[in-house]
Amino acid sequence: MEIKFKKDFVERYSNLTNFKEFKEISLKPLARTIRVNTLKSNVKELKERLNDWDLKPIKFYDKAFEIEHKKKERRDVGNLKEHFLGHFYLQESASLLPPLILNPKKNEIVLDVAASPGSKTTQMAAMMENTGIIVANDVKPVRLKPLSINLQRCGVVNTVMTLQYGQRMRGKFEKILLDAPCSGTGAIRKSIKTLQIYNKGMIKKLSYTQRDLLFNSFKILEKNGEMVYSTCSLEPEENEGVVNSLLEKNENAKLEKINVKGLKTSDVVLDFEGKSYNDEIKKCLRIWPQDNDTEGFFVAKIKKV
Repeated sequence: MEIKFKKDFVERYSNLTNFKEFKEISLKPLARTIRVNTLKSNVKELKERLNDWDLKPIKFYDKAFEIEHKKKERRDVGNLKEHFLGHFYLQESASLLPPLILNPKKNEIVLDVAASPGSKTTQMAAMMENTGIIVANDVKPVRLKPLSINLQRCGVVNTVMTLQYGQRMRGKFEKILLDAPCSGTGAIRKSIKTLQIYNKGMIKKLSYTQRDLLFNSFKILEKNGEMVYSTCSLEPEENEGVVNSLLEKNENAKLEKINVKGLKTSDVVLDFEGKSYNDEIKKCLRIWPQDNDTEGFFVAKIKKV
């Protein structure tokens, strides 16, 4: 089946990146990538268990690997008993970045605003060595089921689940991860459906929700606390525009420079459709799929001063 890109999509993205490169990579399958779950295993042990598989290290994270069967006989990584037992988590490599950048530490109080299905929650729990508290929230009851299954499978015991609109969350948190619901234009390689439902009206509507989520998350962040805002969207309205709105409304919101060794990044968007953004936005991370052969991602790290 021929995959078609809508005219307005082509025009918009031709102004944002090298569209030929973007289209070419978007039509290629993603590499299968796994993260070692250090709550139940370690790199050495997992390599011994998966001796029929080639594990190629992810450049920016020493506990994650591209995985491919040595004899090319299998692709069903999710059916391996080590996956069922929680020794590893199937996780796209760019998705590893938000927790790595937030860097939650032992005994901290952390909020994951939109947690399901739990890839980033379980990653943070491992980073925290099952100490402290993670509040893993989502907005729909049906989304708590996969979250619960993955928390149990991975041996997570420092996490409580909540069912709440992220815009209404209360409390005080030392660190907050807001991996916001988005258009998913950076994840076309995982879901071609994104191209079929794409329209500018959807983008604008999503950006309003993202701003509400970000504003409330910042409100409940403790002073000197840090938060990460991320999406798998490549839309400036959902990324630079949302973060810029927070900077305009809150003088105590400061962006922190993000540097990830081994990761190729692209310039952020500082001017879009007649709107100019704060130069501080340059501290954010914008990743196109063609940069590292991954999904596309946007990450901002924000401190409350």
